[in-house]
Amino acid sequence: MSYSQASHSLHIHAAEFYGRSQTLLQYIHDHNLTGVVLFDSTNILYFTGFAFIPTERPIAFALSASGERALFVPRLEVEHAKSMTAMDRVAHYPEYPGELHPMQHFRQMLVEMEMLSATAPLNEQGEQGLHPSFLPNYLEQAMRSPLQQSLGPSLGADQDGYPWILGYEGPSLSQLTAMTIVNVQGQINRMQAIKSAAELALIRESCKWGHLAHVLLQRYTAVYVTETYASQRASMEATLTMMDAIGPLYRAQSMWSSGPSAGYRGQIGRNAAIPHALANNIVFQPGDVLVTGAGCPMWGYHSELERTMFVGKPTARQQALFAHMLAAQEIAFAIMKPGVTCAAVDTAVRAYYERHNLTSYWKHHTGHAIGLRYHEGPFLDTGDNTVLQPGMVFTIEPGFYASELGGFRHSDTVAVTEDGLEIMTYYPRAWEQLVIPV
Repeated sequence: MSYSQASHSLHIHAAEFYGRSQTLLQYIHDHNLTGVVLFDSTNILYFTGFAFIPTERPIAFALSASGERALFVPRLEVEHAKSMTAMDRVAHYPEYPGELHPMQHFRQMLVEMEMLSATAPLNEQGEQGLHPSFLPNYLEQAMRSPLQQSLGPSLGADQDGYPWILGYEGPSLSQLTAMTIVNVQGQINRMQAIKSAAELALIRESCKWGHLAHVLLQRYTAVYVTETYASQRASMEATLTMMDAIGPLYRAQSMWSSGPSAGYRGQIGRNAAIPHALANNIVFQPGDVLVTGAGCPMWGYHSELERTMFVGKPTARQQALFAHMLAAQEIAFAIMKPGVTCAAVDTAVRAYYERHNLTSYWKHHTGHAIGLRYHEGPFLDTGDNTVLQPGMVFTIEPGFYASELGGFRHSDTVAVTEDGLEIMTYYPRAWEQLVIPV
């Protein structure tokens, strides 16, 4: 197979990006919007294939009610945007803050795309006056009623203007346009929750290389070695191996990583009982409980592999909590299928905790969706009644945390299928296979 043939399954094709825009366009028509504006970098990647590093320079994607697709970028991103996308329009501004604020250039683009009236009033500062501001998701249905007509034209957006990051300051979208801004992030979340065949293929590929990084992490972890040494050596070796294997096909599309990685993030010894600890160059000691993490960005898509390991044979109490953790994970695996709610999965796992008097060791829900973001919705939580559908991808990671013993958490990436569940990660799960020799 040639590289050009093999690459067919290792990226998202232009036709799929176009199809996503058409789904969003139908939403625009259903809600009588003049168009949609997206500022979030992950949302922009999802609809265009344009991966970039967000800075103080505003970047946006706009989709008009007529179906025109446009990117708005600073001058330094023009060639980058054109090379990565198939947009109808790539508009740009010179620089931020510039003599004329970038959002005024953006306003002109919206006028040209007929998403905004050219006669909308400006105040003395070149910004739009006050008007009804960002409407949350629960008002989306109300906006289809006569109330919408009384408020005038509506524009959809994932947030009310470019976020104030890295020193950026500027007008909100509602100030800029004097329009009712309808929050469309809920609709985008629902679209992103159902993965296509191409997205699932990328997540499976991510699992493969995350697996390799974890194999190497376990291999290079040893008594009196530091977590920095083991993590860096495993991640670098896995990345170089992947580049030898599929380098011409690979794009991370990530601002955080350029290949497979594995590490501990400080979850070592008693710190293993802190689910979101930070790496601190800790030295491995006999008796430590270790909680790992591994993955690989694959054209922007992520997977998650976590394992609980031990430096030396675990004690009887540690083995007992480890067994409970595996049992809780198996409960989630068994119940997940189309038609079941996210809440039902977490409720079943929580019931296991309660039956075995383990609730004091509980700290978080059973899992979360994953894809272009490390954490996505919906969530396997008692408060989330989203119904599982084929194509949804989740992490399954119920954990037990005891300050005197450590943390006990495996995380596996799974996909809901037509008739059940595909467990996409496949690293050994038994404690006997996860012991670091002393």
